[in-house]
Amino acid sequence: MEYEQIEYVVANGVATITLNRPERLNALTPRMADELIDACDRLDDDDAVRAVVLTGAGRAFCAGAELSGPGHFDRSDLTEAPPTVAGRVAMRFHACRKPTIAAINGHAVGSGITITLPLDIRLIASTARVGFVFTRRGIVTEAGSSWFLPRLVGPARAAEWLYTGRVFEADEAVRAGLALGPYDSGQVMVEAMRIARDIATYSAPVAVATTRALLRAMTVGGSPMQAHVAESRAIFALGRTPDAREGVDAFLTKRDPQFTGSVRSELPEIFADPQPSWAEPSQAEP
Repeated sequence: MEYEQIEYVVANGVATITLNRPERLNALTPRMADELIDACDRLDDDDAVRAVVLTGAGRAFCAGAELSGPGHFDRSDLTEAPPTVAGRVAMRFHACRKPTIAAINGHAVGSGITITLPLDIRLIASTARVGFVFTRRGIVTEAGSSWFLPRLVGPARAAEWLYTGRVFEADEAVRAGLALGPYDSGQVMVEAMRIARDIATYSAPVAVATTRALLRAMTVGGSPMQAHVAESRAIFALGRTPDAREGVDAFLTKRDPQFTGSVRSELPEIFADPQPSWAEPSQAEP
């Protein structure tokens, strides 16, 4: 796909995706959604990509969905509810196998903030403002945010933000745990790239992807014993790989590691049944 509304660049193991409609404050369109989904497909298939940074061009991150077209919400031509535009983007980022970082360089409102919730890390500029403004538009939140947001900031804070639809400052987003920062406007992308390059340079990609799968599964639910079983399986599987030997040797010889594992083809199965004998219910937590 040829990109018209985003930019996609890969360098030094990091894929940078930039929402690129600065004249419209990077408002989300169906075309932009298609391009973001295509970019996620590309980076998942590219073993050279070890981390991902999503940001916006110009002074905003994303001002929400593009509302200039007629009938944005009223789809009386349809007989069944279609997936929302932001929801398609959010679900694709949620399924991404690479670590994802949002560099929220400016205002992120409506869909502009909900598409970041499935990403692993959010960093925010001090000049940014955030708002889940849906009730003030007569609709409800979307992109799975009724699931993601309470898990990030707690149910009470999520309810207050979602019910009031108010727009708030970056400081409040940071205090609530929604994002890291706040950073000076010129530093948020610098810090996001520092984290991404740190991952790309020093961490084994299969180990990172497996850790991401563990975090996602255990955030949903489960128990300490289930986490212990899955982690033990992952250690057993990854401990026999060339990357594990390389990681130890690089540490002992005081050099940067050169990992070669492929996220596309070498992710271990860590949630398979049945449970091992040592994890029988009688030994697990009540």
